[in-house]
Parts: sequence; C-alpha cells; structure tokens
Amino acid sequence: MHIDLYLVLGSAVVGLLVGLTGMGGGALMTPMLVLIFGVTPSAAIASDLMAALFMKPAGVAIHWSRRTVNSDVVKFLCLGSVPAAFAGTYVMYLLGQSKAAEHELQILLGSALIIGALAILYRSIFVEAAPKGADHVAVRRLPTVAIGVVGGFMVGLTSVGAGSLILVLLVMVYPTLRNDHLVGTDLAQSLPLTLSATLGALTFGHVNFSLTTSIIIGSVPMVVVGSLLSSRSNGYLLRRIITGVVLLSGLKYVGLPTDALGVVAVLAVVLIVVVAVRHRVAAVHHDVRTSALVAQPVEDVVTLLPTGFDRDL
Repeated sequence: MHIDLYLVLGSAVVGLLVGLTGMGGGALMTPMLVLIFGVTPSAAIASDLMAALFMKPAGVAIHWSRRTVNSDVVKFLCLGSVPAAFAGTYVMYLLGQSKAAEHELQILLGSALIIGALAILYRSIFVEAAPKGADHVAVRRLPTVAIGVVGGFMVGLTSVGAGSLILVLLVMVYPTLRNDHLVGTDLAQSLPLTLSATLGALTFGHVNFSLTTSIIIGSVPMVVVGSLLSSRSNGYLLRRIITGVVLLSGLKYVGLPTDALGVVAVLAVVLIVVVAVRHRVAAVHHDVRTSALVAQPVEDVVTLLPTGFDRDL
C-alpha cells in the first residue's frame, strides 16, 4: 500500500479547514483530489466517503454529550437518507468508469458543489437560524424523510450535501430549532448516512485503499486540531471564503470558461464582503441590545425605590 506524502499534506489542510469551520469535508476534499491530484471523480468520491467515517464520530460524540441532537429528527432523516445514499452509490456504479462516464460524474459533482455553495450562501443571507430558538420541535415526518432522501442520494452519488444542502433544508422545515441543535442533528444523521454510502462504495468496488489511507492519515488529526483552534478564528468569514472557492470549483467542473470564472470570482468576493459586513453589523447591534437588557433591571430598581428612603439617608 502506497502512502502519498503530498496527498497526506493536502488532506491535512482540508482537515484543518473542516475543524475550523465545521463545513462538510465532501465539498472540500473531493475537489482537491480531482482538480489538484488528478484522481478520477468516482475514486475521489468513494475514498472521501470512507475517510469521512473516521472524521465524523468525534463531532457526533461531542454533540450527544451536549444534548444538542434531536434524536426524533435524526430517526426520520435516516429513514430517507440511509437507503438513498446506498442507491446513490449504485447509480454511480451503473454510470461505469469509462472516460465518458467519469465526465458525466464530474458534471454531476460540479452541479452538487454549486447547489451546496448556493445553499450555504442562501442560508447566510435569508434563513440563518436563531441561536436562542427552541430545544425541541414537533417532527414533521414526511418533509424530514424527503430531506433525507434528497440529501442521502446526493451524498451517495457525489459525496457532497450532508453539511450543506441537508442543513439548509432543515432550517427551512424547522425554523425555530436552535442553531446548535440543527448542526448537532445534521452531524448525527450524517454518520449512518455516510456508513451506508461507504458500504455501497465498497460493495460496488469504487474505493482506492491507498488513496483513502493517505486521506485519513492527513485529515483526521487535523480535524481535531482545527476544532480546538476554532474558537480563536473568524469561522464565519472563513466559511464564506471557502464557500466561494467551492462554488468556483463546481463551475469549473461543469465547464465554465476561464473568463467567465474570473467574473464570477469578482462577484463572489463582493458578495462575501457584503455578507460579512452585514453579519458584523448585526453582531454589534446584538451586543448593544444585550448590554441594554442587562442594564435595564438596575434602572428599574432605582426608579422603584421609595422617595422617603432618600430623605432617611
């Protein structure tokens, strides 16, 4: 079994970014494997899925210990996502591994990256969940299963979607659920989803074990390091920058000309700056309101003191 040192280093960078930002590895690892290391899309997708099994358990354990996982939502998500993920790997098998099939898979991967990036940007601008929302919600069974089916099939076919598309759809279906519970629930359901997709990839023979081993050696330790450093970094801005890179990677996959990519890159930079400034202004306003709320009870106590008390002093 051959271990590629450059691939280990590249995977370490991706693992660090995943730990720092909490973004799904599929949107970062697979483009790196295909665009930088020249790995075929089918091998990149399958190997990334298998490596993800070693990257997710620590995060899931943390969210379970913090009680930020809605087990009922996870159950109905998995009813849809687990079989759909296996079905996605089967469709990838049916496509074959010819040059034409790999090109078709590359187009599908690019489309998934574009959808995932746009979903993240849409959530940033329009449907950001409130951090002080509800801990528990009534489960909407059919929409939740449908989210699992759509997200699971996309992950099985392209390895992209668990940390982007599914999360955005969950925000739309459960807008009152707290943000940390949304993230914990999505991460918890992604583990059986990824396991199903990995079993499919192993069954249909897409996994390159040397490639997967190099990814695991580089990425898994750095995910832990990135998680430990995340509180000291500007994760919000970094996530948006990476989202822009993912969008450009997707457009590159689907064959957008270089000149057009340059125009999109400029527009993406402008949008990221606008979103970051908007987020910063909102954070400042929130801090001001919080300070006012903390000070308000003191003012109320002062105004309710009896006037005779002043004369006794």
